[in-house]
Amino acid sequence: MTKMTLGSRPFLLGFEQLERMVEQAAKSGTEGYPPFNIEQVSDRAYRITLAVAGFSDDDLSITVEDRKLVVRGRNSDKDDDRIFLHRGIAGRQFMKSFVLADGVEVIGAATENGLLHIDLERAEPNTVVQTIQIRKG
Repeated sequence: MTKMTLGSRPFLLGFEQLERMVEQAAKSGTEGYPPFNIEQVSDRAYRITLAVAGFSDDDLSITVEDRKLVVRGRNSDKDDDRIFLHRGIAGRQFMKSFVLADGVEVIGAATENGLLHIDLERAEPNTVVQTIQIRKG
């Protein structure tokens, strides 16, 4: 059985990058930690919320590189002298990534009550009409 790709369709020209983004999205962030929500807050705005209880703002980093939003949490070693009888709050390191479509930009991030909120906005697309002149052959 052969794999069907977008590039194999004759009417879909130049969509190779979209196919790579779909494959990248399928591979990234499939683990369940930390849990997260993605909500659409308006026609052009989104919010990603990650449960980051136990992480301070200094323990978290957010980067965007090559249309990929990456959220990392690193453990600070401030619990070395504590003895836990039960430890149910996960504090392990994590990396969660999200593939962003063209035109989607991160407009801000904030922590509140153990949740990290990342706000995104999709730019209003410009409608471009181009007339192509036909040369006489």
